[in-house]
Amino acid sequence: MEGVKFVPYSEEQFDAIQELNKIEGWTQLVERNEETKAAWRNSNVAYVMLKDETVVGYVRGLTDGHVSLYICEMLISKSYRGMGLGSELLTFVHSKHPRTRMEMLASSTSHTFYESQSFRPFYGFRKTFEEIIS
Repeated sequence: MEGVKFVPYSEEQFDAIQELNKIEGWTQLVERNEETKAAWRNSNVAYVMLKDETVVGYVRGLTDGHVSLYICEMLISKSYRGMGLGSELLTFVHSKHPRTRMEMLASSTSHTFYESQSFRPFYGFRKTFEEIIS
């Protein structure tokens, strides 16, 4: 899409990212504002998508640069979906670390997008620290 660019994350974009999270209903990221901000600060994969200097999407992840590239979150504003921007954003990030395998979790509503991008499902587990001690 013309006029859309991908730029490295800067902290001045954080409020706009949180607004996208809020609109999407990703309440845990919004409610844990300081932890979410720290996650962005400490991620070595952190890019935002700008249209006319407005944040319309983002991707945050972690990589070792050699084997694994893990996408923690990716979100495109609802009004910009269906234009190929999610695919472009993933390709952009993967091109920065081409020797890695890209991995992510998908929700029941997003898995069809990732399958359309030739991702294959894999089996995994998740547990929080609180679940360990309870």
